[in-house]
Amino acid sequence: MASELEPEVQATDHSLLECSAEETAGKWLQASDLTKEVYQHLAHYVPKIYCRGPNPLPQKEDMLAQHVLLGPMEWYLCGEDPAFAFPKFEQANKPSHLCGRVFKVGEPTYSCRDCAVDPTCVLCMECFLGSIHRDHRYRMTTSGGGGFCDCGDTEAWKEGSFCQKHETHTSEIEEEEDPLVHLSEDVIARTYNIFAIVFRYAVDILTWEKENELPADLEMVEQSDTYYCMLFNDEVHTYEQVIYTLQKAVNCTQKEAIGFATTVDRDGRRSVRYGDFQYCEQAKSVIVRNTSRQTKPLKVQVMHSSLVAHQNFGLKVLSWLGNIIGYSDGLRRILCQVGLQEGPDGENSSLVDRLMLSDSKLWKGARSVYHQLFMSSLLMDLKYKKLFAVRFAKNYQHLQRDFMEDDHERAVSVTALSVQFFTAPTLARMLITEENLMAIIIKTFMDHLKQRDAQGRFQFERYTALQAFKFRRVQSLILDLKYVLISKPTEWSDELRQKFLEGFDAFLELLKCMQGMDPITRQVGQHIEMEPEWEAAFTLQMKLTHVISMMQDWCALDEKVLIEAYKKCLAVLMQCHGGFTDGEQPITLNICGHSVETIRYCVSQEKVSIHLPVSRLLAGLHVLLSKSEVAYKFPELLPLSELSPPMLIEHPLRCLVLCAQVHAGMWRRNGFSLVNQIYYYHNVKCRREMFDKDIVMLQTGVSMMDPNHFLMVVLSRFELYHIFSTPERGKRFSSEVTHKDVTQQNNTLIEEMLYLIIMLVGERFSPGVGQVNATDEIKREIIHQLSIKPMAHSELVKSLPEDENKETGMESVIEAVAHFRKPGLTGRGMYELKPECAREFNLYFYHFSRAEQSKAEEAQRKLKKQNREDTALPPPVLPPFCPLFASLVNILQSDVMLYIMGTILQWAVEHNGCAWSESMLQRVLHLIGMALQEEKQHLENVIEEHVVTFTFTQKIAKPGVAPNNSPSILAMLETLQNAPYLEVHKDMIRWILKMYNTIKKIRENSSTSPMADTEGTIMEESSRDKDKAERKRKAEIARLRREKVMAQMSEMQRHFIDENRELFQQTLELDASTSAVLDHSPMISDMTFTALGPAQTQVPEQRQFVTCILCQEEQEVNVENRAMVLAAFVQRSTVLSKNRKKNIEDPEKYDPLFMHPDLSCGTHTGSCGHIMHAHCWQRYFDSVQAKEQRRQQRLRLHTSYDVENGEFLCPLCECLSNTVIPLLPPPRNIFNRRLNFSHQPNLAQWIRTVSQQINALQALRKEESAPNTASSENSENMHELQLPEGFRPSFHPKNPYSESIKEMLTTFGTATYKVGLKVHPNESDPRVPITCWGSCAYTIQSIERILSDEDKPLFGPLPCRLDDCLRSITRFAAAHWTVASLSVVQGHFCKLFASLVPNDGYEDLPSILDIDMFHLLVGLVLALPALQCQDFSGTSLSTGDLHIFHLVIMAHIIQILLTSCTEENGMDQENTSTEEELAVLAIYSTLHRFTGSALKETSSGWHLWRRVKAGIMPFLKCSALFFHYLNGVPPPPEIWCHNGEVKRYLEGERDAISYPRESNKLIDLPEDYSSLINQASNFSCPKSGGDKSRAPTLCLVCGSLLCSQSYCCQTELEGEDVGACTAHTYSCGSGAGIFLRVRECQVLFLAGKTKGCFYSPPYLDDYGETDQGLRRGNPLHLCKERFKKIQKLWHQHSITEEIGHAQEANHTLVGIDWQHL
Repeated sequence: MASELEPEVQATDHSLLECSAEETAGKWLQASDLTKEVYQHLAHYVPKIYCRGPNPLPQKEDMLAQHVLLGPMEWYLCGEDPAFAFPKFEQANKPSHLCGRVFKVGEPTYSCRDCAVDPTCVLCMECFLGSIHRDHRYRMTTSGGGGFCDCGDTEAWKEGSFCQKHETHTSEIEEEEDPLVHLSEDVIARTYNIFAIVFRYAVDILTWEKENELPADLEMVEQSDTYYCMLFNDEVHTYEQVIYTLQKAVNCTQKEAIGFATTVDRDGRRSVRYGDFQYCEQAKSVIVRNTSRQTKPLKVQVMHSSLVAHQNFGLKVLSWLGNIIGYSDGLRRILCQVGLQEGPDGENSSLVDRLMLSDSKLWKGARSVYHQLFMSSLLMDLKYKKLFAVRFAKNYQHLQRDFMEDDHERAVSVTALSVQFFTAPTLARMLITEENLMAIIIKTFMDHLKQRDAQGRFQFERYTALQAFKFRRVQSLILDLKYVLISKPTEWSDELRQKFLEGFDAFLELLKCMQGMDPITRQVGQHIEMEPEWEAAFTLQMKLTHVISMMQDWCALDEKVLIEAYKKCLAVLMQCHGGFTDGEQPITLNICGHSVETIRYCVSQEKVSIHLPVSRLLAGLHVLLSKSEVAYKFPELLPLSELSPPMLIEHPLRCLVLCAQVHAGMWRRNGFSLVNQIYYYHNVKCRREMFDKDIVMLQTGVSMMDPNHFLMVVLSRFELYHIFSTPERGKRFSSEVTHKDVTQQNNTLIEEMLYLIIMLVGERFSPGVGQVNATDEIKREIIHQLSIKPMAHSELVKSLPEDENKETGMESVIEAVAHFRKPGLTGRGMYELKPECAREFNLYFYHFSRAEQSKAEEAQRKLKKQNREDTALPPPVLPPFCPLFASLVNILQSDVMLYIMGTILQWAVEHNGCAWSESMLQRVLHLIGMALQEEKQHLENVIEEHVVTFTFTQKIAKPGVAPNNSPSILAMLETLQNAPYLEVHKDMIRWILKMYNTIKKIRENSSTSPMADTEGTIMEESSRDKDKAERKRKAEIARLRREKVMAQMSEMQRHFIDENRELFQQTLELDASTSAVLDHSPMISDMTFTALGPAQTQVPEQRQFVTCILCQEEQEVNVENRAMVLAAFVQRSTVLSKNRKKNIEDPEKYDPLFMHPDLSCGTHTGSCGHIMHAHCWQRYFDSVQAKEQRRQQRLRLHTSYDVENGEFLCPLCECLSNTVIPLLPPPRNIFNRRLNFSHQPNLAQWIRTVSQQINALQALRKEESAPNTASSENSENMHELQLPEGFRPSFHPKNPYSESIKEMLTTFGTATYKVGLKVHPNESDPRVPITCWGSCAYTIQSIERILSDEDKPLFGPLPCRLDDCLRSITRFAAAHWTVASLSVVQGHFCKLFASLVPNDGYEDLPSILDIDMFHLLVGLVLALPALQCQDFSGTSLSTGDLHIFHLVIMAHIIQILLTSCTEENGMDQENTSTEEELAVLAIYSTLHRFTGSALKETSSGWHLWRRVKAGIMPFLKCSALFFHYLNGVPPPPEIWCHNGEVKRYLEGERDAISYPRESNKLIDLPEDYSSLINQASNFSCPKSGGDKSRAPTLCLVCGSLLCSQSYCCQTELEGEDVGACTAHTYSCGSGAGIFLRVRECQVLFLAGKTKGCFYSPPYLDDYGETDQGLRRGNPLHLCKERFKKIQKLWHQHSITEEIGHAQEANHTLVGIDWQHL
């Protein structure tokens, strides 16, 4: 396509570039009709620049637009070259004190919990770091994009409004000056002209409705006939649907379709086809047809290309305006004037209005551009912000209606700007008073909830997805209301009062529609068929909770408002109860000589609703009357006398009875919807304005009526009246064999009713009910939460109610009631209750759920037992009630209450059947305790000459009246005290009696009349105490006797051991560890050990017996038996790598013989150390495979292991494994023919011999490969080739191993080869032995690294699994040559040897600097037997080992000397050089000679020696480990004493100082998490031009930032689409990766394509908790220990194992598509 356009396009480009901005501007200055000129210019040029083909070229378009279109405007505006003029504007301008930075998606924002006026006040990172808030309690979040930084806005902060950058000129802000003074008159005039024209142009073109014609003044003469098929974004269709549809509609590849879809999602629209009308129309119809099946179709338009061009330029103009006004506040002011100027059509015709009102018709990209412009212009200019806010409020209903019908999220809707106005206190108040904003918002809200029932209450349809979506939209209105109310007024004007009360009226209307919504009736007989809709109502309630609280807060601030609001609320409640008595006939109740009239109503039969917001609001206001003392100051203004307490309590009481009946199991058939409603009614999110207020309403009722009447109404509503009303009924009720369920139900109801009375009397911790303040309330909540169990900060916060600012107020009081315990390596910090707070514990705390209550009771009793106190949990001392509620306590001493208590105690005394329950009795005891506490308080606080009217003690001492003459309550308690069936409650009864006596004493002291009966009880007290003391004394004696006996026994044991010491020694020696490590057993403690060389210490063969974990049989490990194997996991690894960029191009041709010292990728073997028979394992693995095939047919879920790759879980510990290592006896003992090695060749002789043998082998190889030309020549050659003495190349040794061991050797060898080189398994490939040796070397190196990083001794106690693994892999590698082809192994040996001892036969050998010496050593030592087995001259294997070791060490020293550029240190050592230093210097000078002085001269042997020592240390440590495991020689008690030959190189301390190969660490993470968020927010996706990445993810191994979890960065890997992280693991970690997901603050482990898990991040907040998902937003700091732990997992190669364990433990992880991350 491009090629055809070329010449024509270039021609237009030239003509465009010749356009001069200056000339055009000059022409405009002369023009009489400027608008027409500009429009003609645009009409002519815009289509030539924009939209010239199917794929836009944004850079080129922008460049041309700047030159041809915007350039002239800038010249015109400035009247001179803009390059000079704009800097002048900037200099003249006073910098703004507002920051106004608009947030990008994912950018960190900070709010200060101490100083912000509300949570929406945020700072950008730069302002935050320069402000005082960084030392306060701040909260960080990541922005969703779109808001802006409030730095400099004095209304947003209580203090610290300015950061250092913006505070320079705070003094000058006082006088509001006109910003236009800095501009000259003519600049102002010109700016005004050009802004008016281009702004109007942009608005016209963006709001243009027609698709294929332009506005008249932009029509062109010659019109092209090209169209675009434009696809628009919607939030209904998924990515997949769009991609699939596009592939069909415009037949593009999947990659292109993904590109289209991503752009549409980001910008809101994208052209998917370019051509003539027909061509585009056809694509449109396919798209519409394909997407209209289930939902509305995707929006597609065929648009004329010149229209699209103008629209693109329109957006460009808006962003250009945004840039221009940044130069000067004056320019900004002019733009604001232009935007808000009324147009010719009157109302709503200004440009700003037009844009706002067509918001929902614009596409996403256009919206965000103009929102940005509004933010940088109107919202930054305080004068115009007000005017804009007024326009916004006037159009509020219209905008919200558009938003409801639109499907884009709120973030891209203009309605989201509400947060900018409504949270600014002065603007919000102005809008309330001038525009009646509160009423408008609530009315708009009511308009959108149209469905009502017959009584006018809200009625919600079934909660379908669409319903939920619409309902979520409507809820954003509640959010706006919350914004308006969030800052409370300090002074009230009359208008504000009037408008607030109008808003309050509207709000009451809303609540009236909720009063009694979703009524329910009890199902009897059969279960409910369809669960009724309840979620919508509760969602509404939850959203409104804060608004209701804030309404009350506003009312509390002004007495007049409070009184009016109270009256209004009461009036509405009366209306709701208009039909209060209809159809419910009145009845009279009598108990104890009291009678009361009420209505007949049964909760279990009639309709009842849980939603009573009007009653609850009234309760809240009533408490405020008490708290603000209005009730006592102006009683005449309040309608308190009109209140009818029975009416007030009726509905809340029904609600509480409903809960009680649900607990009693009477509503089971109503299904889960009711259970959920009850749960939320008590839940911390709703209870503040639901359950708590119902309790307050009942307290209000009780305080205004006769408590006896109240209790009778309660009994009647609880449907218990019949049980208590007839005197004999109680007894008969229990003796009759009534239905067991009914009895059970009634018992529960009695318990619930008693609980209710406890709550009414005891819950006085709301300010206004009791004489307390808000902190007391929070303290009490915290104490009761912590009395269940110690809690972490986040748990505690969740269990406390939040206010509208998301604060719980916990931090201010927590120190007073709890201790903080810091977390360890795992777990989190915990708060524990201080012991002195336990006495405030109330068992019947009203916010406990049933489960919490029993847990708390158990915990508290346990605590008391530990402290050796009695286990009674008496009611705590309570604060006094406020005067308005003071009469409430009389309920405790009312006749009906005493009668109820007496009846229940009597049932308990008679102790018959199931007519009473222990918890019923426990509650009665608690109530008696409360009454006694109350009386004691009254007596202690009594004022002179006052009579205490609370006489509970006297009442409980009186026996009942005739006819039934029941004993007094006191007498019954005394009886119960000794009842055997009440063991648990004894302590409580004892406490009550004690309390009774104390009160009696106080009464006696105050009045002098003595009372007879105290003596007896006091006597009883003292005898009981004696009894206790006696028990204690006996227990103590018994303890002492026990201790004495134990001491005697251990003494006897010691004697026995001493006498029979010899016996013990012998048994110890026999058992000495079955493995070859005989650390300090007495036999060989004094010799020095040599693990290497002919003088190798001969270790007696240890017989090793092991047990198979599958069949539990025991078997000896030896060469003839069946194979035993260890479960093992082989993986590629880059943990030691110094060069991750290296990539193997073609694994099939790659030769791994020499390992490069950068260890770019090794093969690591790990094992869990569990042993099986080879055949048992084979059987187990076959069954795993079979199971997997069956599972695949059923469901396609990845398990945590991949059977096709040979993976399985260890049958014992479920550790991920993919092969098995055979267990072998030390292999060298088998090959080492035990000859008498009297004289062994020295190094030179040995090298000569080996070289001869190699040459002989090479000659033989040549001969075998050469064709048989003439036999005679051959024989001659044979003679010439002198075979070295005793060398028989024709000899092939017998394999000593049993068949099953050989099979296992091959299995493991092939597995290592397959994984290590990423190739298909092939057991005869010559590279198999190399990968086995390599894996052995790499594993030893990585373990040596771990040990030295942790400063552990080399042969310290290794974990058993590591020890077994190293031993097995070393022995396996040493034995593997027996199953490989002999000639192949010999070939490898020759080539490896040639790298040290030059040989003409080999050309392409790496230089000495490119070989990892330890890999070389392992290869040579393990390949030597293949040569050695044909040598009968008597040279021992171990001699060869020693000589190889010397050669390699020599080479390594040279490597170190060549790579060390010595820097002379000032610290010169003493001159006496040691032998080692001289030797090193000699070598160095030899090298110096040979390298032709490329090396620097050096004189200091000490430096060189130090460098060599440090450099060679890791190599020597690795070698020590290797030979220790290879030859089975135990490590010496003192480490490192080699034989004399090496001693010359090495003597000195164990500590390595430094080493050319630094140990790899994970990257350094910043201490403060927010700097990571900031770094990530600046990271844009590398593929989609500068777009912000949605899930930036940091690789912890190499520090790259990746764009994870998105279509844009998917790449293809082995034929599959994988996400950026998965692709990165292959290049960086050869399949395993450790990432930090920055937005979620989550560590991600990936291994391969199907395995992954989340791991807890190394960042903790001050409370020792991680915050995954950044939900809490507390400042996070790096925890070094946890980061070290992750690093250790990586060093130990345990990432894959960790993932395996996580996926086994948590099956939801298996379903995640890890490869897309």
